[in-house]
Amino acid sequence: MRRMWLNLLLALPVMFILGCGEYGKVDQGRVVAFDKEKKMVTIIRDKKIDTLNPDYSYLPPLTYSLPTDPSEMGPEPKAGGRMKLDMEKSEITFYDGAIQNFVHVPFKLVEKKDGVGRDDPLVKDKKLPAVDKDKKTITIYSGRQKLYVVVQVGDEFMKYPDAEWDAGDEVRIYYKEDGKALRFMNISKTDIFKK
Repeated sequence: MRRMWLNLLLALPVMFILGCGEYGKVDQGRVVAFDKEKKMVTIIRDKKIDTLNPDYSYLPPLTYSLPTDPSEMGPEPKAGGRMKLDMEKSEITFYDGAIQNFVHVPFKLVEKKDGVGRDDPLVKDKKLPAVDKDKKTITIYSGRQKLYVVVQVGDEFMKYPDAEWDAGDEVRIYYKEDGKALRFMNISKTDIFKK
C-alpha cells in the first residue's frame, strides 16, 4: 500500500506537466497579402511591438493559415504595401511582393495637414490613397499619425498599383505551430472599448 502511494506521488508532477500544454506565441504585424479563398494571410512582423512607434521591417514575410473556428477570427484583414510614411526623411517605405523586399520612395511634399481624425470630411468616405498619374502625386491618409498628405514621387514609382501606397491592417496572431493561427485579431478594425 505504501509503495502505491509513493508511486502516485511521484507520478502526479509528471501527469501535471504532461496535462499542461505548451504555451503559444503571439505575432503582430501589418498585412501585405490576404487570400480569402485559401484563408491565408501574410504579414510583415512588427519588430518592436510598440503601438505608438511600430517597426515593420522584419523579413522574410510570415504566412499563416487562419483559424478554422470562426469564433477565433476577427474581421477579415485588408492588405497593403505601405510600411512607413516618414515625414522627417521625406520617404515612403513599402513592401513589394514581386521582389520580396522593401522599396524606399523619396518624395516631395505638396500638402500636409496634421491632426486629421478618421471622421474628418477631408478623408471620411473617400478612397485613399489616391494616385494622380498626370501630376505624379499620391494622396495618403495615415490614421495612426492623424496625417493627411499629398506627395510627389519620381516617374519610376508611378508603375506601382494603388494598393502599394496603402497601409495594410495591423493584426495579432496567436499560434503554437508555425504558420497556423489559432486566434486572429484585426487590431485595425477591432474597437476593444466597444460594448
